[in-house]
Amino acid sequence: MVTRELIQAVNVRKVYSRGTAAVEAVSLANFSVADGEFVSLLGPSGCGKSTLLMMVAGLESITSGRILVGGKRVDGPRRDVSVVFRDPVLLPWKSLLDNTLFPLHIQRGSSRQGRDAATALLASVGLGGFADKRPDQLSGGMKQRAVLCRALINDPTLLLMDEPFSALDAVTRDQMNIVLMDLWQRIRKTALFVTHSIREAVFLSDRVIMMGTRPSRIVWEQEIPFARPRAFDIEDTSEFNAICRVLRNKIDQAYATA
Repeated sequence: MVTRELIQAVNVRKVYSRGTAAVEAVSLANFSVADGEFVSLLGPSGCGKSTLLMMVAGLESITSGRILVGGKRVDGPRRDVSVVFRDPVLLPWKSLLDNTLFPLHIQRGSSRQGRDAATALLASVGLGGFADKRPDQLSGGMKQRAVLCRALINDPTLLLMDEPFSALDAVTRDQMNIVLMDLWQRIRKTALFVTHSIREAVFLSDRVIMMGTRPSRIVWEQEIPFARPRAFDIEDTSEFNAICRVLRNKIDQAYATA
């Protein structure tokens, strides 16, 4: 069976101009993501991971090169691409259900079918009893679960996530990794996930793309061999920790040669 490439990035470069100076954030990135694949962009803080993700989303311009999503060149935001940001930006005056439905309100107005879909999504991440609550009545982890539901309500082709769990405590972050794993197992959307956590990348991904220090280049790609579904105790295995060591060594090498 031939696997279709949903994302193709070819010689992608991003340069920010600051007066007479120029800062190269991403240098000649080349990668692809197959339809239905979960791929993490891994690298140290400030290496250009989020910038590259925002270029895939069409929210950041490309200095040179090209990015294709579904065979079409990215030149701006698209309705079939959803983005989950680091901060769980929810409308404080709306209920959890209405926050989840907000993309449908913007695009075409919600329907009974949309409300049923939103209710089912909330229930699938353990928020079935909180649909009428406002964001200030929720914990950080609950807010991020709601944001995931909102990102999926319009049935996107591509789900982009920019370090969505980085602000959570360690226990809640582990819980959210399990929630995301279970949710993705059901929906099987193509996903590109930015993180600086090696263990998070290995646990969640089919493949990890590692970026080096700025100006960032892709320095390594690592296939993750573990079958799905995955239990969290896979992190205790020698094979899991061996892959983590490989990725850690690649990061150290990138710093050493910067």
